[in-house]
Amino acid sequence: MTEYETLDAVLSRRFSCRAFTADPVPRDQIRKIIAAARKVPSWCNAQPWQVIITRGQATDRFRDAVYDAALSTAPNPDMRWPDSYPGVYGDRRRACGFQLYDAVGIEKGDRAASARQMMENYRLFGAPHVAIVTSPSALGPYGAMDTGGFVTAFCLAAQALGIATIPQAAIAAQAPFVRSHFGIPDDRQILCAISFGYADPDHAANGFRTTRADVDDIVEWCD
Repeated sequence: MTEYETLDAVLSRRFSCRAFTADPVPRDQIRKIIAAARKVPSWCNAQPWQVIITRGQATDRFRDAVYDAALSTAPNPDMRWPDSYPGVYGDRRRACGFQLYDAVGIEKGDRAASARQMMENYRLFGAPHVAIVTSPSALGPYGAMDTGGFVTAFCLAAQALGIATIPQAAIAAQAPFVRSHFGIPDDRQILCAISFGYADPDHAANGFRTTRADVDDIVEWCD
């Protein structure tokens, strides 16, 4: 298998895991993930990403606390959320949601059930670990863009080791709480969380896969 084929295979296997087993990931495996992800490019080699990674009781304390915070506090992310998802972007977003709801047996229009499923974000989908990902506020959108590359590499390195992941903007919606809970300085933006661990293969929420746009839907060729 060529290096391209290996990379493509890892990309194809990666999915957003929404149900984990309780089994912890050994620390040496987590270090391997970070050791690989840190090699992504960044503007001027600034490497703006920093992560806080929980294990054991620290995960459970955060899980319980952020769930309670989300029940009582309106979203307040450090980075402004999209104003809308126009056109095909909204179509893709809805398709993903409907696939999840179909997988877990939520009827279309059942807002109470869909709200309960959304709140599973704040239970970290049962993951034994969560990584809180931040970037310096001073670097603005370019620091965030570079850190997005780190998030992708983190997920791919984890997948290559048989470890499942789900990047979560929902956790960043509770930025003031997350900042207080972990003592994150005000000069860093909370961009997202990555819940990770070993996938529960029998859970219905892990029983679907999203599609991707074709190459020619993405590229405008200029010769």
